[in-house]
Amino acid sequence: MVDVRAATQAYNALGQVTNGAGGGGLDRAAQDPATSFSELVTRAISDTASAVKQSEKGTVDVVTGKAEVADVVTAVNNAELALDTVVAVRDKIISAYQEILRMPI
Repeated sequence: MVDVRAATQAYNALGQVTNGAGGGGLDRAAQDPATSFSELVTRAISDTASAVKQSEKGTVDVVTGKAEVADVVTAVNNAELALDTVVAVRDKIISAYQEILRMPI
C-alpha cells in the first residue's frame, strides 16, 4: 500500500522548495487547480538549478573579490538545502511508484 503520509510529506517538502525560491509553490496550486504536479516538480527543479547557479556565481565573485564570503556560504547552503529537498522528494516518488508496481491487480 502507498504510504499516504510519506507522499504528503514529499508534497509539502516540494512546496517548501518552490515557496522558498519564490516560485509560488503549493499556495498557487491551491488557488489554480489547473496547476499539475508535474508543473510543481518542474518549477522546483528549475528553482534548485537557479540556486546552484547563483551559488557558483557567488563563489567566482569571492575569488575575484567582488563578494563577501558570508554571502556565498549562505547561497551555497541554500542551494544544498534545495537540492537535498528535491532529491528527497524524488526518492519518495520513486518509492511510491515501486509500491504501486507491487500492488496486486
